[in-house]
Amino acid sequence: MDEADSVAGGAGSSEASPGGITPPAPRETAASKQATDLPPVAEAIGTPAWSEPQEVGAQGRSVMRSVGLDLGARHIAYCEVRAGQVVDRVAVTRLEELASRLGNGTAPACVAFEAAREAWHVHDVLTQWGHQPKIVDTTRLKTIGVGQHKRKNDAIDAEHIAMAVDHGRIPEAHVLSPARRELRKQLSIRQALVETRSQYVVTIRGLARAEGTALPSCSTHNFLDRLQATELDGKIRALIAPLVAALEAIEQQLAHVDDELEQVAKTDPLIRLCATVPGVGLIVAATFLSVIDDPKRFKSAHAVSAYLGLVPSESTTGGPAKRRLGSITKQGNPHARAMLVQAAWSILRASPADDPLRMWGARIAKRRGSPIGAVAVARRLAGVLWAMCRAEHSTVLQSRPTPAAPACVDASKTTPLTPRHWSSRPRRSTGAPSAAPLRRSLRCRAHLPDAPRARRLLSTTWSIDERAVS
Repeated sequence: MDEADSVAGGAGSSEASPGGITPPAPRETAASKQATDLPPVAEAIGTPAWSEPQEVGAQGRSVMRSVGLDLGARHIAYCEVRAGQVVDRVAVTRLEELASRLGNGTAPACVAFEAAREAWHVHDVLTQWGHQPKIVDTTRLKTIGVGQHKRKNDAIDAEHIAMAVDHGRIPEAHVLSPARRELRKQLSIRQALVETRSQYVVTIRGLARAEGTALPSCSTHNFLDRLQATELDGKIRALIAPLVAALEAIEQQLAHVDDELEQVAKTDPLIRLCATVPGVGLIVAATFLSVIDDPKRFKSAHAVSAYLGLVPSESTTGGPAKRRLGSITKQGNPHARAMLVQAAWSILRASPADDPLRMWGARIAKRRGSPIGAVAVARRLAGVLWAMCRAEHSTVLQSRPTPAAPACVDASKTTPLTPRHWSSRPRRSTGAPSAAPLRRSLRCRAHLPDAPRARRLLSTTWSIDERAVS
């Protein structure tokens, strides 16, 4: 029997015995190999009547739709991409007009859009509709093709964003928590009032100077009192009367906003903690936390400084031997960076002469100039605040009873502790054990009602500001 007869006989025996042994596979030829390269034909024999749910579709792509939005004040561009091809494109004036494509009951989609003024509202609405919103970091838009080849409009931008979603390379921006959003809104209102007050004060001084009268120098918050005490001509007072009335109203509104921020700080332990740092008050602490939000999303203090734009720019090529550094990058939130620099100037000018941070900044200022010294202190201050917030998250915020303070100390008052040196070796007497581990674990607890106990434990490492102790 030749080979063809044996194969035919084997096939016939298989048909004759339903429960028999499966015959050996035939030898593969060129024709059979070409046939097996084709997609297999689906057979219903021996297959289950249902299939397991899959998370990905063909070629490993996500089953969610890929959508890009370009948000504008009066125009929104919508683009949907599937497998690298545009399948839907439309332009609307309001987000509600996209309910037929993104509303409740539609297929789930991953929707990306640039960080803008209305980005948080769009994020919340899309989340309620059952989609996965992603806010794109505007500082990295060029990495996904936006603005390339000098072609940029709303439709093209939405298409580039949708393509980036389809390929899974969206540079996401951090979404603030609801509490930090409300805090930032209050700070924005205060910032607008402060800027308006400063503009009115400068205008009033300029009008008085134009009439030959120089108003006395003073701080902005007591400008109205000094203005009332200054003898002015009736013509000048009539000229500046509208601005003075507006300035009085601004002062009242500003005091109201400050009271609201103070109430927020009473319920936020992180704001109270950061406000105990020398040179940092309520406004600086609240501004820092409204930008940082969750300190655990940063790996190091340098990452926080880079996020706030306080690190030097760099243009190095040809190896580390030719490293070229420039001015600070000024990336990130400009208001938070300005607040930290202002706090740094306060440390360099008003802190005690033996304050370690002031001494460190003074050495840099003497060598490189006062502005560079202030920025260096601001960068160090940002790292200190971040480290305190991170430690607060991991230790102090745990629910545990707080030991009562001794009767000789008023526990309701803040008792800030000033370190001898933020990063130096702890001072200790001869033969005493090192207090460095204890200092690291209790550094952020000095503001709590059990501060007297912390002072006793840190007596070999810290110097207490006696003026803050009752």
